[in-house]
Amino acid sequence: MSEIRAFLAIDLDDDLKPKINRIIKEFKGIDTKIKYVELANLHLTLKFFGDIDTNGLDLLVDAISNVVSEFEPFKINIKGCGAFPNNNHIKVIWVGIEDDTILKDLHDKLDNEFNRLGFDRDKKFSTHLTIGRMKSAKNKNQVKSTIEDFEDFEIGEMEVSRISLKKSKLTPAGPIYSDVEIFEL
Repeated sequence: MSEIRAFLAIDLDDDLKPKINRIIKEFKGIDTKIKYVELANLHLTLKFFGDIDTNGLDLLVDAISNVVSEFEPFKINIKGCGAFPNNNHIKVIWVGIEDDTILKDLHDKLDNEFNRLGFDRDKKFSTHLTIGRMKSAKNKNQVKSTIEDFEDFEIGEMEVSRISLKKSKLTPAGPIYSDVEIFEL
């Protein structure tokens, strides 16, 4: 039995990365421990599957294809900065997605299909791009202040015209993502 660590994602347009990098540079100026997502790896996760048996990939690909065939390309607006679970208890730093009605509909339909295949439903889905994970409470107030400085920061609009089933190989230098299958809307 062969397994891969897999997830379904929307890749971020390259032309939006410099503005996100500007936010990351502000956080890097703070003396704290944050593990940042590499710019090349920035994505919006639609579903994290974990380790899955490659023998079942065809079922997964078919389910994704069926749902994606119902959607046309659509636009999302990337704006703002926030934290999970909240700004007073920071574990994850993210940039947000506005105008996400179609995106949430896509997620919900995919999640229903994945549930039929035996995957747990997402307990809650939040449209965001993770940019870093807080590893220490050191200088938390500076981090919180920087999040608040960027809470309305306009990053830009992008068209979602494809989603990717990806595999993640964990390495000491960080994860390496590669496309298993790409689905055009």
